[in-house]
Amino acid sequence: MGEKQKTLDVLTFEVISYLQKLSYSSSRISQYRSAWQRVAAFMKENDLQFYTASVGEAFIYHLIGNRRYDDLERWEKGIIQCANVLTEFLETGAVKFRRCQKFRELQGAVGQTMQNYIAYRKSYGISRETVEEYKHRFQNFLSYLEDNDIRDVRLISQQLLMNYANQLGFCTPYVRHRNLSVIKGYLRYLYDQGLIETDCSRMVPKDKFVKQPKLPSTYTKEEVEALITCIDRSSPKGKRDYAMVLITARLGLRATDVCCLTFENIRWEQSLIVLNQQKTGERIDLPLLSEIGEAIIDYLKYGRPESKLPYIFLHVTSPYDRLNRSTLHSIICLYLRKAGIKFKEERKHGPHALRHSLAGILLEKKTPLPIISEVLGHKNTESTRYYLRIDMNSLRQCALEVPPVNTSFYGRSVIK
Repeated sequence: MGEKQKTLDVLTFEVISYLQKLSYSSSRISQYRSAWQRVAAFMKENDLQFYTASVGEAFIYHLIGNRRYDDLERWEKGIIQCANVLTEFLETGAVKFRRCQKFRELQGAVGQTMQNYIAYRKSYGISRETVEEYKHRFQNFLSYLEDNDIRDVRLISQQLLMNYANQLGFCTPYVRHRNLSVIKGYLRYLYDQGLIETDCSRMVPKDKFVKQPKLPSTYTKEEVEALITCIDRSSPKGKRDYAMVLITARLGLRATDVCCLTFENIRWEQSLIVLNQQKTGERIDLPLLSEIGEAIIDYLKYGRPESKLPYIFLHVTSPYDRLNRSTLHSIICLYLRKAGIKFKEERKHGPHALRHSLAGILLEKKTPLPIISEVLGHKNTESTRYYLRIDMNSLRQCALEVPPVNTSFYGRSVIK
């Protein structure tokens, strides 16, 4: 009997439908789609019409090349696992890849109080990303409560909270800190609402986590120009990538905002890009620089596939969905390597690094902080002060001379 086979479009549609029934998050499904675009490109290059287990294996060997698996980048390993999901579903009709996060609704009486707390925090304007984080933290805590047969919030005790904190010992300090912080806020909410008689938030064990400040990852003006210059604009993909990278580097837009740009956001008559930022919800008006406008027009005329979607930037192969931020991250990493720009692990190499770099370039030009804050879309200049630490020239001017040491100091006898 021959190998099972299906066209890639049919197979990916079936897998996505399957994952949606399991309540996988839209962001996770978008990551799969982004990886499968690479599989589609490989099949197109090799004139392959049907996907089979052998095709999946050939794609993985093509990606690895002469390297060892352990030497691959994290994103490459992610692409391999996404390809394996295709093969597994084709062969078995199911996906049992355990590292995929499955979202479970916050059910039951306790779960309802968690949903109410999330709604309460949403009323204060927390971001969509924070809402998703709360759901994830509460999934773990609710599962722990159910395992201990806790069906009523009034049964939560100090010993139970201490045991929960102890089981978080295998997590990183940051993950443990975030879990305890979310649970503490939730318990305080229960007390304020009169759902529990004792303020259990005081019973949550304290952790000693201190977030260490890190310098923003930046690239020099010359490196940014080399990155932009190396993009080959002769293909539809190159035209799209060039426009996206240019917007990120010149305007400092966040990756999600670049990927979600719509035709309505471009005000051609006013030479403006106007949008509500995904992270903050705040409106931002940015100049539509001539080089950016020309790059967008070039892509729309000769690169963008026909689609009724309102988004400007789409995948180059079917299905022509909008891109997500992980795809833009991969695009920038690709061209950094093509430009021969080396980066170590401590220097980030995605869209946000270009945002940091723009702030650094503006600081070098002695641009006032309020203007930089407006360009980056910060609510206030306090967020922008974060970038002052990368202005080395100004920091050198603040350095004090080291006072000379009296020569008599060196003549002192050593105390034994």
